[in-house]
Amino acid sequence: MKKKIALLLSCCMAAASLAGCGGSSTSSTTKAEVSADSETTTGEATKEAKTDDGGAKLTMSWWGNQVRNERTQQALDLYTEQNPDITIEGQFSEWSDYWNKLATSAAGQSLPDLLQMDYMYIDQYVKNGLLVDLKPYIEDGSLDVSNISDNIMASGTIDGGVYAICGGINSPAMMYNKTLLDENGITIKDNMTVDEFEEVCREVYKKTGYKTSIVYGTAQSYLDYFMRANDVVLFDGDKIGGKQEDYVPFFEMYTKGLKEEWLIDPGVFAEISIGSVEQDPLVYGSSPETMSWCAFANSNQLTAVQNAAPEGVTVGMTTWPSPDPKKSNYLKSSMFFSIGAHTQNTDQAVKILNYLINSSDANNILLGERGVPASSVIAEELSPKMDDLNQQIIHYINDVVTPNSSPINPPQPDGASEVFNLLNQIQEQLCYGGYDAETAADEFFNSANKIMSEK
Repeated sequence: MKKKIALLLSCCMAAASLAGCGGSSTSSTTKAEVSADSETTTGEATKEAKTDDGGAKLTMSWWGNQVRNERTQQALDLYTEQNPDITIEGQFSEWSDYWNKLATSAAGQSLPDLLQMDYMYIDQYVKNGLLVDLKPYIEDGSLDVSNISDNIMASGTIDGGVYAICGGINSPAMMYNKTLLDENGITIKDNMTVDEFEEVCREVYKKTGYKTSIVYGTAQSYLDYFMRANDVVLFDGDKIGGKQEDYVPFFEMYTKGLKEEWLIDPGVFAEISIGSVEQDPLVYGSSPETMSWCAFANSNQLTAVQNAAPEGVTVGMTTWPSPDPKKSNYLKSSMFFSIGAHTQNTDQAVKILNYLINSSDANNILLGERGVPASSVIAEELSPKMDDLNQQIIHYINDVVTPNSSPINPPQPDGASEVFNLLNQIQEQLCYGGYDAETAADEFFNSANKIMSEK
């Protein structure tokens, strides 16, 4: 039986205001139809792919930059040196090309043996039988996940099966101008509540004139994060979670900041490229009126933000503010490793996956380029070999977020992108004075539910 799925193809930019592997403020999207055999879910085949000399031949595909390409290929080359009967063909692509190629491979029943997977697409691939359930290999010990936290494992678990292993850990993180705050005697604590955050915003504005940016134009990740504090899942099946009134406090942050004048004017964003790290108000602007002391970002963006900061400015990192930070905080895979359902070498693919996750030899080559390694043992081994910024990221993930987090929400369903567009339109109306918080919450809740009901 054939099924078809529509895959969103997004050109993501590393933005200091979105969650995910690097963030995206805008996306150009098209749709590629993918045919998949819904019964092909175990990766079993009657005949293994062989080289001319009888060894196993596998393919592995990934997206990324040239550094990732070189390091991944070197790690795979080392594996084949240690296992001469195995041949691995690496297939590297840019982000948008990657998903086009993967869609074509899925339609042709020829997915790579191993592939890099993203949280945005995993639900669609799993529901169309395109990924191997790794749970049996975890249970028999072939795939060792004993050093990976339950919260991280949950991000690759769907309907009781495990279809992806985290290739690097990421988490929401607020970057801030530590130099400015230190000079003015202002201390930032981790896991701030919204009330504590707003008090800091007032203090910073009073002492320095610098304003606050609370995710303008890309508010979806913060709304999702904020609602978790009240036990509301943004997408609850085929509807929007919670009640209309549950969304009022989120929008009140903006109206309160504008009324008290510590929130940055929305007109600032009309003059810059939203999503550009280099043009984020944290690091770009001509005066405190047009600049922000903070930026809502992700932990793996610390290096990019620090590199973009003016000379002499040190960037600090803490958690996003929330009514209940422990409920809101989550660990997210910056990307996954999965096994394609069309593989003819499932057992060998599992061994390679185990090597990439747990081998010191492999990770001494990869050096956490995909994010903090999922294995706590490997992360600890690599930490002394990292520069100061990467050690700060590891500390943040392991010591700040991990003990104070909850499992990530399920992957976004169909209709999510339209809901997010609606949210950003409502946020614009709110910040320009067209809505109050109650009206914004009413418009979002009802219109978003209408969108979801039509899917």
